[in-house]
Amino acid sequence: MLTVKDLNASYGAIAALHSISLEVSEGELVALLGSNGAGKSTTLKSICGVLRPVNGAVEFLGENIANRQPEAILKKGISMVPEGREIFTSLTVAENLRLGAFATYERVRYQADLKEMFELFPILEERLNQPGGLLSGGEQQQLAIARALMSHPKLLMLDEPSLGLSPTMVDNIFSLVSVLRDRGTTILLVEQNAERALEIADRVYVLKNGAIEFSGTPKQLESELDIASVYFGGDSDANSEVTV
Repeated sequence: MLTVKDLNASYGAIAALHSISLEVSEGELVALLGSNGAGKSTTLKSICGVLRPVNGAVEFLGENIANRQPEAILKKGISMVPEGREIFTSLTVAENLRLGAFATYERVRYQADLKEMFELFPILEERLNQPGGLLSGGEQQQLAIARALMSHPKLLMLDEPSLGLSPTMVDNIFSLVSVLRDRGTTILLVEQNAERALEIADRVYVLKNGAIEFSGTPKQLESELDIASVYFGGDSDANSEVTV
């Protein structure tokens, strides 16, 4: 479904990605792991068009979408839940969900989609007319995921969905991600909690200093690399707040 080939990206003069190559097949849940600053979020931003790559290819369903506008990539079927959720806090839950559907809006399907979201996220129906800013962190994360699902993505990209949540809500979010995977949603997951990500991932890539250090199954990763070294390598910040 998704093939990234020799992708390079930068922020001004600072190179952030160095010839990244990865693949995500239909129905897979692929985890992208690494320390803070390794290039995980930059990879997702480059795929969805928020950051324009310097060079390389991003092929989605056989078409190179590198350097397309984010709206065009969304309409092709890639939706991202960004780090920090980035919901519209002054808008209601209903308005946030309506914005999530703008690229594929059809009145009849929209109502069916809302019903489905309320089945997946019951709390959102209860909070439907409340501003997003009044929701708890976990509720906002559920809203962010529901908003992304409203566009009927063929590929859902999740950037640090458990960040800043309570242990109970982390459990809920990972259960939800597992449900989405079991329903056939293709997922590319960036996650700070390596152990939990490895429990549900089909395959995993490890990034270090903007380059792929490892690719394989979770079992291969556990046998070939020290999980702690994924986040706290020799040149990593030992005081990082990443949860392993």
